Amino acid sequence: MTRSQKKAFRRFAIALPLLALLLWFLPILTLIWLIAGAIDVSRNKAKTGLMLQRYFMGNGIPTWLLSPFNLLVDGLSRRSPGVYRLSDFPPEWQEEIDAVLNTFRTRRDEITREIDAEFHDGRRGMYVYRWYGKRHLDTVPEFNRDFRYVKTIAVSVFSGKESTTWHYGPLRLTLRVLLNLKPADSDRVFIECNGARHLWRDDPLYIFDDTLFHRSVNEVDARRYNVFMDVIRPSPVPGFLSLLLAGVSAIADQMKALFYKNWKMLGSRPKVQAGTAKP
Repeated sequence: MTRSQKKAFRRFAIALPLLALLLWFLPILTLIWLIAGAIDVSRNKAKTGLMLQRYFMGNGIPTWLLSPFNLLVDGLSRRSPGVYRLSDFPPEWQEEIDAVLNTFRTRRDEITREIDAEFHDGRRGMYVYRWYGKRHLDTVPEFNRDFRYVKTIAVSVFSGKESTTWHYGPLRLTLRVLLNLKPADSDRVFIECNGARHLWRDDPLYIFDDTLFHRSVNEVDARRYNVFMDVIRPSPVPGFLSLLLAGVSAIADQMKALFYKNWKMLGSRPKVQAGTAKP
């Protein structure tokens, strides 16, 4: 038996008795969560055993526990294609997303130099300007405006030959907008979701629902810089979704510690003026 098979066997050995106990003591609630989870995970294409195992017994458990809430959010939002184009957003959303992306495009070299000065080593870094609406770094004045739909603005940095495992994001109030600032000319740097690989060299922009099963891969010996944005989902009631997200922002720091434990979070330091060199 391989190591992965032993690990899967241990998970089943724990999960099945626990499920039996829950069905015995809390049958209605347990059935609700099982049905909601089954509906939720079925949104993924190219279903695999690993996808189901991770959802119900691995790093997707928080997504499963939030599945009734996420399905409610689906009912309050436009139908999700899973992977989006910028044209799928209403004009007001497009204006804010474009404003942030164009700032990154214009100031790319300055921003990546600033990141390199702060992030000397490590596997993964997250350079944070805003997190769930809360301001962190203010070195780029364009990011200090009041955004209605853009809630997180950051840059995720992978060191050379660094990748994530297959995983799920927990909450469906927002969509993830990624822009590769320096695409490597390689088919070994990509994001994979819904059964398809997206090569950054072919298109630096990728927008998707991060509660779908996905992974991000960098198999070249060079840093990968991705703009990392969370944007309120297109909805007839964006203000209500923002209000719900405000509740999440109250525990955003704890969420960072839980879901980004393998990342070095950058940006929680005294503010400096734009253009000031870092020591």
